[in-house]
Amino acid sequence: MATSGRGPSQTFHVATVLPAPLDFAYGWCTDFRPDDARREKDSYERRILSRTARRVVFENLTDDAHGGWWWARFVVDLRPPNRWHAESVGSHRTLSLDYELTARGPDRTRFDLRWRRWPTAIGPRRLSRKAEERATTLAWRNFAAALGADFRASRRGRRR
Repeated sequence: MATSGRGPSQTFHVATVLPAPLDFAYGWCTDFRPDDARREKDSYERRILSRTARRVVFENLTDDAHGGWWWARFVVDLRPPNRWHAESVGSHRTLSLDYELTARGPDRTRFDLRWRRWPTAIGPRRLSRKAEERATTLAWRNFAAALGADFRASRRGRRR
């Protein structure tokens, strides 16, 4: 992937624990739904453009605090049973992301996300590594809480 001309890429890593077994966590994390923003406690609009067993393409559109917007297209290659890779181009950044899940017991899964980020010419000033990783960790902790609620609900449904 080419750089934007505004300097080299930055690399990042975040990890958290998902309160569900690996197979449930993988299915949940890779279902890519229009309401993912709600599950993340964010406000972007997601449109799913195509979906196959091995690839999902979607776009996110976000209003920013200054009356503008951010657009990004993601092409996600699914690599069951525990990985997926995404390439994203957008108005404010270009990303290459690698996701991996690792079983940590019967009802826990470790989530790791590693990514590279290149700003675009119109992108805002870069966040520090610490700020970028903190924001991403918060988003994935919000996803983990929603995933946990869905997993607990699925278990209650099976017991009936």
